[in-house]
Amino acid sequence: MTDYRTIADTVAAEIAAGTIRPGSRLPPQRDFAYRNGIAVSTAARVYAELTRRGLVGGEVGRGTFVRSAMDSYDQPAEIDAGGTVNLEMIVPVLPDQRALMAAGLVNLADPGVFAAAMRAVGPRGTAEARRAAARLLSRGSWTPNPEHILFTGNGRQALAAALSALAAPGDRVGIEAFSYPVAKSIAARLGVVLVPIALDEDGIRPDAIVQAHRDHGLKGVYIQPALHNPLGITMGPERRAAIAATLVGQQLIAIEDAVYSFLVEDPPLAALAPDHVILIDSLSKRLAPGTTLGFAVAPGELVERVARAIRAGGWNAQGLAFVAAIGWLENGTAVAVAAGKHEDAKQRQAIAAAALAGLAVRCDPRSYHVWLELPEPWRADTFCAAAARLGIAISPSGAFAIQPGHAPAAVRIALAAPPMEVLRQALGMLAGLARSDG
Repeated sequence: MTDYRTIADTVAAEIAAGTIRPGSRLPPQRDFAYRNGIAVSTAARVYAELTRRGLVGGEVGRGTFVRSAMDSYDQPAEIDAGGTVNLEMIVPVLPDQRALMAAGLVNLADPGVFAAAMRAVGPRGTAEARRAAARLLSRGSWTPNPEHILFTGNGRQALAAALSALAAPGDRVGIEAFSYPVAKSIAARLGVVLVPIALDEDGIRPDAIVQAHRDHGLKGVYIQPALHNPLGITMGPERRAAIAATLVGQQLIAIEDAVYSFLVEDPPLAALAPDHVILIDSLSKRLAPGTTLGFAVAPGELVERVARAIRAGGWNAQGLAFVAAIGWLENGTAVAVAAGKHEDAKQRQAIAAAALAGLAVRCDPRSYHVWLELPEPWRADTFCAAAARLGIAISPSGAFAIQPGHAPAAVRIALAAPPMEVLRQALGMLAGLARSDG
C-alpha cells in the first residue's frame, strides 16, 4: 500500500519543477484517487499533507489550487498551528520590540497628530518625513537627498513603481539569475520580461550585464548588492565600483533592492552612481511586515516619473501607517530595533554555523538566511519534502531561479522566525537529514 506522504512528495516535486504551475487547480479528490489507484480517504490525506506544507490552498466551492510564490511568502512566521517550524520566511521580530514600538505610538493620541493620519499621503510625503527617511537610509558617508525620496505602502510597491517607471509591458529588465521570488511575480503582473544575468562569488557580473543589454536592449536591471536573497552574497568595493561603472557606461538604470541594508554598513550602489540607481527599501525587515512603509530614492530626473507610477498604481502609503512609521523614525525606535536585529542575526548565524558545520553553506554572517548546497543524492525538491515530513519548512532553489529548469541541488534556510533553541534543534535535524541517504 502506497503511503500518502510518498504521493504528496511526488506532487510536491512536480510543483517545485513547474510541471504543476502556481494557480493550477488540482482534480477533485475522487478523480485524483481514481487516477492514482488509491482510496478516496488516502487522496484526502494527500491533499491535507500538501496543504500543511503550504503548497496548495482550498477555496470552498471552487476546489484546491497550487499556491503562488507570493502566497508562500505570506505564510505565518515562527511555528504554525500544525507545529511546522517555519524556516521559509525572513521575518525577524525581536521579543522586546513590540513594547518599544507600542510606546512610540503614544503621540497618535494627540488630536493634531491623529488628524494628520486621517489625510491622504502623496508619494512625496512631507518635508519632515523625507528628512527623517534620509537619516534612516544613510549608510557610511552616503546620505540620500531628501528631495529624491518617495514613499509607498511597502517595499513591494516601491519595486513595482520602479519597474513600472522604467519598463512598459513587453520591455526587458535584467535580474540576477537567482533572485527574490516576489520580483518575478511583480514583473509578470506588469508584463515586464525578466532576463536572467549570471552571477559569480562576488555577485552579478558586469560583463554579463553588458552582454544582456547588447542582446536584449534592457530598460533596467534589478540588483541586490547587500545580503543577496537567496545566495547571501554581499558585493565587495571592487565589484560595486565595477557595477557602477557599467551602469554609467551602458546608460542603464539599476533598481537597487536595499531591504536588508540595515544589517550592513557597505555603501549602496546609489552612492557610486547616483544618476543611474533607484534605491528601494522598506521597514518590513527593520520593524515588522504589518507596520511597514516603502521608500524609493530616485535620481533627480526620475523622481517625478516614479511618483507618477506610484500614483497610477495606487501604491501610496496610507495615512495612519505613514504617521506611525515616521514617528518611529523620528523618536529613534526604528534605529534601536534595527540595532537589536543586527546582533540577533549574528547570533542566529553562529547557531547555523555550528549546526551545519561540514556541509556546503553560503552565507554572510550578518544575514538572516543561509544557502545550503546539498550533497548527493539529494535534490532540492525531495529534500524540502523530506524536511516537511520532519515538520520543517524551507525553500527549494527552484523558487528563486529566474529561468525554469536551471536550479541546483540547494535550499535556502531562513533563520529569523523561530526561538533560538527551536532554530538550533531544527537546523540539527536538517544537518542530519542532509548527511543521510534520504
